[in-house]
Amino acid sequence: MNTTQFYGVHTALVTPMLDNGSVAYDELAALVEKQVAEGINGLVAVGTTGESPTLDHDEHSQVIRTVAEAAGGKVPVLAGTGSNSTAEAVSLTKRADADEGVTGMLVVAPYYNKPGAEGQFRHFSAIAESTEKPIILYSIPSRCGVDIPVEVCARLFEKYPHVCGIKEAGGQSARVAQLVQKLGSDYLILSGDDGLTLPFMSFGAKGVISVASNLIVTDLVEMVQLALKNDFIAADKINRRYQPLFSDLFIQPNPVPVKTAMQRAGIISSAAVRLPMCEMTNATLNQLIKTLEGLGL
Repeated sequence: MNTTQFYGVHTALVTPMLDNGSVAYDELAALVEKQVAEGINGLVAVGTTGESPTLDHDEHSQVIRTVAEAAGGKVPVLAGTGSNSTAEAVSLTKRADADEGVTGMLVVAPYYNKPGAEGQFRHFSAIAESTEKPIILYSIPSRCGVDIPVEVCARLFEKYPHVCGIKEAGGQSARVAQLVQKLGSDYLILSGDDGLTLPFMSFGAKGVISVASNLIVTDLVEMVQLALKNDFIAADKINRRYQPLFSDLFIQPNPVPVKTAMQRAGIISSAAVRLPMCEMTNATLNQLIKTLEGLGL
């Protein structure tokens, strides 16, 4: 399967909400249109940045549909359809598969359950058998308690060629190298951490699923395109400028800081998140504001 359509920067979209906690679908559509106009390479609907754990199933599907319709086929749209319940993940995947504007799925490792390698293989196999669209796995052990073993990625890619890549958020460049060595250059690797995009790309990743690009699109797209051309010196000039932001967007659990920053920038009307997430503390807010002001955001 040709994965070049997924090279570049994909925004892990926030799900805008009103102060009462309801989803602001009009603002979401406007956000997608803004992203496309600014040159984003792709979009992710209802990843963890989109608050997937606290959206109900109907909201989950409606957010995906809204993003796909607003994107209008201009960029790839990945639908977050993972769950720690295999049956639920299959159901969400089938729903997203029915939306013509959805290009592929982003499927996180089963969280909390902490399944072993065989359990993960069977879990992802069931999802793979429910769609023919591309599937990108999502390994983030800090949130899930387990990573997705390289051997599981290889078994899945061999049996299901459309399970064709991984969002790697384990923080280890060595693991990127292991994936490339085991699966080859046809297997897509995307960084799951803005601050590690360039190190991961130096080992073979082809871009990033980004939180920061909710705020800044053009510079991050330029940075990644430079890296894809092996101009890491020029790319690193952009990378160094935004490193404080990459760090401070996680000064409290994602997506609280990025929604706060987006509200301050006038991109969304409210920084509202759903419990158990809550607003920033004064100390962390002041630090974020200082960083944003330093960058002119």
